[in-house]
Amino acid sequence: MRLAVLNIVGLSESLLGPHTPELRSFAEKNGRQSYKPAFPAVTCTAQSSILTGTPPTGHGIVGNGWYDRESAEVRFWKQSNHLVRGEKLWDKLRREIPGFTCAKLFWWFNMHSSADFSITPRPLYPADGRKVFDVHTQPMEMRDELKRDLGEFPFPSFWGPAAGISSSEWIAASAKWVEEKHAPTLSLVYLPHLDYCLQKDGPGSPVVAAELAKIDGVAGELIKFYESRNVRVLVLSEYGISPVSRLIHLNRLFRAKGWLSLKNELGRETLDCGGCRAFAVADHQIAHVYVNDPAITKDVRELLENTVGIDEVRVPSEIWGTGSAMERGGDFIAVAKPDTWFTYYFWDDDAHAADYARTIDIHRKPGYDPCELFIDPALKLPKFAIAKFLLKKKLGLRGLLEVIPLDATLVMGSHGRDNVPAEERPVLLGTEFPVSTAEDVYQAILDAALR
Repeated sequence: MRLAVLNIVGLSESLLGPHTPELRSFAEKNGRQSYKPAFPAVTCTAQSSILTGTPPTGHGIVGNGWYDRESAEVRFWKQSNHLVRGEKLWDKLRREIPGFTCAKLFWWFNMHSSADFSITPRPLYPADGRKVFDVHTQPMEMRDELKRDLGEFPFPSFWGPAAGISSSEWIAASAKWVEEKHAPTLSLVYLPHLDYCLQKDGPGSPVVAAELAKIDGVAGELIKFYESRNVRVLVLSEYGISPVSRLIHLNRLFRAKGWLSLKNELGRETLDCGGCRAFAVADHQIAHVYVNDPAITKDVRELLENTVGIDEVRVPSEIWGTGSAMERGGDFIAVAKPDTWFTYYFWDDDAHAADYARTIDIHRKPGYDPCELFIDPALKLPKFAIAKFLLKKKLGLRGLLEVIPLDATLVMGSHGRDNVPAEERPVLLGTEFPVSTAEDVYQAILDAALR
């Protein structure tokens, strides 16, 4: 039987209810369960665990980004599938099912994989410094056909202050487009909508009900579409979102100890990771801490263990053993308490914040920044600032769109912990195949695909 797997990011046990009638009905008919999330419970790690059936020990993805010790650079949101070690789900199924094909739509690490059809967000970066919104596809010629039929991918609604339902609607439309033209044996479809409001406003916010209804409508329509074509459907999520009210600026604590190396770049500070004695790569509720100076290893651990808001300190070699996960992960992994998350901030004075700090720049920042979901409330005329930037861009002039706040207390939801309450656990809908971990979800997908 052909299979479609819908990944509804942020969906948890507590959110399945009166505001999700389509998903609730689907679960009642086809099975509903939850499972312990991957560690760290972040997008890239969770997806890699689900698609390889192994923890980071096997696939090597220790977060949404990590410090590359050889290049001495922090690299976030890289897209090559070659970074994920081990056999992928679709390669195993290809051996088992004659004529098998796989469509991987907006799941991460989606460039240059062995999946037959893929679509992923990928701007163009011309040599003149511009950034042009676009998608990358496999086969490459599918990109023009797709945009001709569906229009341009609404990139601003995929990430940033304008993030919303439009991107998930477009992704759902692209899934239907691929199904109608190619009828893949397995379709993997990523629907990110809930991630935005849950991080911005928190899972307990009254605004969440309306956002649940929006994604329920998109998912419900997609489920009916697939079922009308005799395609079995599974629905899963990668993690739930925890309400947060505290934050930790680890790099500022390290700065006070004299462990950071900072560079003045035209009046702004940047983090010189290779020159730091120790520094942190923040990723939601976990932080990889890299110690370049072994002489302070004990001091770093003591600071972490005595910092209010840190729940535990894990050592990659102890949880993952040897291999790429240990090489990529920090010397320590700080895990925040349930109501706390980590920022990447390293400056003491906002006037000296890095030039990317107030912009949407997921690749240059040495850590994840959920404040990119907000427009700075201190801006008196944000629409004017955006219009001015777009005009300058149209005229071929360079500039920074500095509209992102540096007030991290705005963030109300986060994730990353693997030990979470039952109501915050991710879900698997559509099968009775028993699962308890993200790696078990891999087996559940295999079971459904081979029936």
